[in-house]
Amino acid sequence: MAVWTLVSLFLIVTAASFTQRVTGFGFGIVAMTVLPHLLPSFGEATALSGLLAVFTALIPAIQLRRQLPWRKLAVILLTFLLVSFFAVRLVTRTDSLLLKHILGGVLIAVSLYFFFLNGRIRLRPSLPVQLGMGTLSGLMGGLFAMQGPPAVIYFIGCADRKEEYIALTQWYFLIGNIAMSVYRAGSGLATPTVLRMWCIALPGVFLGLWLGTKVYARVRADLLRKIVYAFLALAGLAALLS
Repeated sequence: MAVWTLVSLFLIVTAASFTQRVTGFGFGIVAMTVLPHLLPSFGEATALSGLLAVFTALIPAIQLRRQLPWRKLAVILLTFLLVSFFAVRLVTRTDSLLLKHILGGVLIAVSLYFFFLNGRIRLRPSLPVQLGMGTLSGLMGGLFAMQGPPAVIYFIGCADRKEEYIALTQWYFLIGNIAMSVYRAGSGLATPTVLRMWCIALPGVFLGLWLGTKVYARVRADLLRKIVYAFLALAGLAALLS
């Protein structure tokens, strides 16, 4: 494994974990701008991203377990678990280059949404909303390891306070990524290469979380988000043109 590959892996995972800690989401979004270029297949990139993402949500999920309103989480989570199962199966049957190009379009769409519409759409925890956001999140999670945006839109709208929002998102990401890791292992995507790179990248997850904790109160989260969104747009454009 080339040294540059290992350095790139460590740096992007650290940046993704840092973003997750400061903004509350975004690990998969940031990580998937680079991981598909470092692993042999697109499916293996999603498997690595999901395995690493489990650890970004584990600690805050446990800390805020008493703040979790299950009635606001149950339907969207169960919908996500069902849809993502079939989406993961689809990844194994789809050309990696095509998935990279689709990912490019998704990255651009996500960046444009958060640049211009973030905070302007508020959704209440109705059954149709949970089913719709769960389905969209399941597709994005299973195909691209990027289940966050649809779920975050829903959780922002239904959470009554900050602690409840963090509890909802982190439990959603924790359970969802564990389930998708099982799905991907069953589909043959948790290859020896993925496991080796997971061992190398895991310290980067903890480094990013530590750095994010240190600068959380000093860095304007809105400024960091804008930098990340611009990066997403550029990465999406590069994926489309590759």
